Order: sequence, then C-alpha cells, then structure tokens
Amino acid sequence: MTFKTYAGDAGVLSRRLFLGVATAALGAYPLTAFAQDLPPAETPGVPVPPGQIDMAVGELDRIVKELMSRSKIPGAAVAVVHEGRTVYAKGFGERKIGLPEPVTPDTVFQLASLSKPVGASVIARQVTLERVSWQSRMKDLLPWFELADPARSKVLTVADLYSHRSGLPAHAGDDLEDLGFNRQTVLERLRLLPLSPFRITHAYTNFGMTAAAEAVARAAGTDWASLSEEAIYRPLGMASTSSRFKDYMAAANRAVPHARSGDGFSPLFQREPDAQSPAGGVSSTVNDLAIWMKMILADGNHEGTEWLSPTALLPAVSPQSVSSPPRNQESRPGFYGYGFNVGTDPSGRTRLSHSGAFVLGAGTCFTLIPSLDLGIVVLTNAAPVGAAESIAASFTDLAQFGHETRDWYAGYSRIFAGFFEKRGRTVGMTPPENAAPPPAANRAVGVYTHPYFGRIEIGTSPRGLTLAAGPKPMEFLLLPFDGPVMVFDFVTENAPSGSRSTITFGGPAGPAETVEIELFGEEPATFTRV
Repeated sequence: MTFKTYAGDAGVLSRRLFLGVATAALGAYPLTAFAQDLPPAETPGVPVPPGQIDMAVGELDRIVKELMSRSKIPGAAVAVVHEGRTVYAKGFGERKIGLPEPVTPDTVFQLASLSKPVGASVIARQVTLERVSWQSRMKDLLPWFELADPARSKVLTVADLYSHRSGLPAHAGDDLEDLGFNRQTVLERLRLLPLSPFRITHAYTNFGMTAAAEAVARAAGTDWASLSEEAIYRPLGMASTSSRFKDYMAAANRAVPHARSGDGFSPLFQREPDAQSPAGGVSSTVNDLAIWMKMILADGNHEGTEWLSPTALLPAVSPQSVSSPPRNQESRPGFYGYGFNVGTDPSGRTRLSHSGAFVLGAGTCFTLIPSLDLGIVVLTNAAPVGAAESIAASFTDLAQFGHETRDWYAGYSRIFAGFFEKRGRTVGMTPPENAAPPPAANRAVGVYTHPYFGRIEIGTSPRGLTLAAGPKPMEFLLLPFDGPVMVFDFVTENAPSGSRSTITFGGPAGPAETVEIELFGEEPATFTRV
C-alpha cells in the first residue's frame, strides 16, 4: 500500500507506510526531522516551505509575458498541476499572427517530441494489461522489422527502441520522412543503416521508437492512433488529443505553426508528422495534458483507478540509458527512460521531462517533480528557441528555491540557435567568376537510384534542369554553380530556411553515371544511373 502527502515542506514525502509516520502528523514535521525517516535515496536537498509553490504559480503570468516578449513567439499555453489538481491553465497571444484568435487552455497544439512520453504511457497501459512487456522482442511482435545485424534483430526489444539504445544512428529515418516516405517504407529501410554498439550507445531516434510503437499496436490488433485513443485519450477524458494529423487540422481551436523569419516568426509551413506519429505526431491542449500529468504523478492512478500499474510505469520513468554523460566529476549526468528524460535538479529532487521541437513551427516541454507532486506543461506555436523550456525552468526554480537561479532564456536560446544554422557547403557563396558551364541536358537527364533514398529523376523545365525525389515527387530547380556542381534550395524539418544543397554529376563524357546529393542525409548520397 502506498500514499502521498504534501504538507509543510510541500511534499517532501514518503510514500511507504513502513516509515511509521502518520499522515496527519506530517504537517508539523520540519524538513530536517522528517528527512531522518526517509530512505537516503528519497531525501530531498532543499526544503520547500508552505506557500512557495503558490507563489510560483502567482508569478507565471509575468514569466510567460516576459519570455514571449523577449523571444517574440506568437502564442503559448501553460498548465500547472499540484497535489492532484490543475492549479493553473492559461493561454497567451495569438493562434496565428495577424488574426484576432487568442490562444486558450483548450487550443490544440502539435506536441512534436512531447509525443514520446505520452506514447510511452500508451505502451505502459498495454504492459499493465499484460498484452506485451517492455522486454517483448520485436521479432515476435513485428517479424518483418530488421536491423543491419541479424543477431541483434533477434534479441531487440521494445525497451531497446524506447530508450534509444538500439544502435541505430541518431535521427535514423528522418531524412526519408523529409522526402515524403511513409512509415512502412522508412521502417523497412532502417535495416540498411550502420549500427553503433548495442545497449551501450544512446542515439535519439524517432523512427526506432516508432517501430516499437507499431509493434505494440500490431500486438493489440489495431493501429497506433486508435490504440492511443483507446488506451489513454478517451478513458482519461483527453477529448482534444489525437495521434492523427487530420484531427489536428480539423480542430476549430488550433494553433498554427510559425517558423523563424528574420528576427521573428511567420506561418510559413505546416509539418505533417503522421509517419512518426508515436514519436512526434500527437496534438493536444494544456488542459488535456494536465490530466495526463496528474495520472503520471499519481503512479498511474486516474480518479481512483489504477490505469497504469506501478510495475509498468516505473521502468519508463527510470534511467535506462545515459543520454548526457557527465562532463567532469561535478556534473550531473542525464538519463533516458522509456520516452522520458530522467534527471536530478540542483535541488536534489528527481525531475521527469521532455521537450518537443519542430523547426517548421512548434516548441513544447513539460517537467514533473514527483516528490512535490508538481508538474508544468508549456506549448508554443513557434519554432524552438528555448522559450518553452525557459518558462518551465523559471517556474520550477521559484517552486523549489523561491527565486529564479539564472536567466534561463539567455542560456536556452544559445543552445537552440543550432537548430537554425543553414546547411550546405555553398550557403552564402556565389559561383566562381570563371565557373564552367553546367551539364547539358543530354548529360544530366535520366533516372538514378540509391538503396536507401530510392529513385530520383533529373528532368527539364522551361526554367532549366530539375530534380524530382520522393514517392510523391518533390521537385527542385537546379541552379548552375561550377561545371558539374549545381545547387538547389532545400528546406525541410532538418534543413532550415536558407539551406542549399549541392548536386554533382559524375562519370566520363556522355550521360552522367552518378549523381551525388549533399543534403538528403547527414552524408552526401551517391545515386547511380539506371
């Protein structure tokens, strides 16, 4: 039997009756005395006096407005849960720049990678129902899914993929999604990628996690979006939450994504993430996510019902792989559970969290502090610049320390600046003065293939040579640069505005034998003429 009590030092609190401390007496316990009765691993480092969390909640309007002003993000929604209640839920700014439609707590946002912990709770529900376990083997659930190493494919588990320790390269498959390939195709082609060491290498991989979710959905006899709805969204009353892009687009109260534009933001793109829905395709509201956070903080209990068993949930919110090794002896390491970041705050308290980011227009995050029964979620409709994380960090600082410990936005904005570095070796360059003429059509035109990226076609148009790639061909205009080297604009989720890829035609005189494309993947990809 377990319990949580939150009085006096807000909840510094034991959950086990064997401590022999009566619930009614806890309010009179000072932290130092009460801590003597806690197991060492649960002893918090910093006391939280009565009223301090309420004070932090009272500062949120100021925090959000200040950070929106500094970052120039158009809209945000924030919710806070504490001791089983939603104590704050507000919207700020606009759903779309230029339209008089305010953000509310019921505005639907794309969650990006905040989808991962939400999806992990869907898996935990299946573990609770004993349909699968975290250690279920992929070969048993999804026999066609393979990695490059057959021996590894035989023992690969749901847990390996949900903790990013399969050995797949970071962001494996994202480049195929950028070109429009569907989930099935992306998952089938992951077997073509080289692998890092198994279970000791952490590499953040959207489609690895998606493969595990697909396997669990197949075991349940349905698709992932339907399983998510059946397992979590509908029974918890999360009526505005979905794992289908079409539901997000159909929402009347919907936040429109805004990409970076100059020193501000504009509604330039619409990210369609169905291919990686379990890892990045959920849409929701802060009111709905407040319900979800309360369930997680209550050890899987929802309104008196054990929806997720503690044995199913605890592994997901426990360290399973080292995501951020310490830089020195004084550094705190970061860990990844199954869909959750797991760390230790400077206060000495365990923190569960995750951020979500679409360069095309979404920045989200949540933070839970289980020992305080406290959580915050921040959703924005702007590309990730650190605003969401700064709001959450400022709030948790106030809740735990009574003051903000640093200028969080100054730090986070520098970290997130890397998202917007233009890609391509010719960015900012002009063709050489003595540039050779571009390839003639009879040399360039043709069909070329690559085992991973598939088929491309070089064609002609009134404007010049073109490149068509992807299953629903995306067409790019090729511009002369220097002889066999041409360039084209390439803007995707993984190549921000202003990126420019080179394309190089190779082989002896006559029709080109190869085409090398710079930005389709992390390394240039060489296509061979059919």
